Amino acid sequence: MTDTRVAVLVGSLRADSVNRKIAELLRDNAPAGVTLDLVEGLEQLPFYNQDIDTDAAPEVVTAVRERVATADRVLAVTPEYNGTMPAVLNNAIDWLSRPYGAGAIAGKPFGVVGATPTPYGGKWAHEDTVRSARIAGAVVIEDVTVSQPAVEVDPTTDPEARAKLLAALDTLVQGQPADAA
Repeated sequence: MTDTRVAVLVGSLRADSVNRKIAELLRDNAPAGVTLDLVEGLEQLPFYNQDIDTDAAPEVVTAVRERVATADRVLAVTPEYNGTMPAVLNNAIDWLSRPYGAGAIAGKPFGVVGATPTPYGGKWAHEDTVRSARIAGAVVIEDVTVSQPAVEVDPTTDPEARAKLLAALDTLVQGQPADAA
């Protein structure tokens, strides 16, 4: 597939976050014809509130929705906070899911990768992200999920970890959802 744009939702707000570094690594090593667009502004999204989700929704909401809606695929790159996905990512998915069935994320092939300094690498957060994205209407590509432990390994420099992450991106770009095959 060529000329593919992947919207990347980074679940960590910290500037020096390993997950932001993973997103940048994937962006900088994307296959030819693939552009990774790290969607900025997630920290500026107000908590989802149907009262303000109107035609006059906050400008940042409209901008984030537009960036995801115009992408071909969506990739969440996220750590795990207290056994689940970070609130900023959950809130972004809430905004992207509306209007239900026709939100910016609806019908988009979706994957999740990330690292956490635990032996499980963020597995619970990734499971929650997949579940939430699927309910929001995204089409989850199962073989994309990578939960990389970052206890003794820097996933941005370790050859094995990098290979898994880059393979996941390739699967997201090339793969078809199981129910679409």
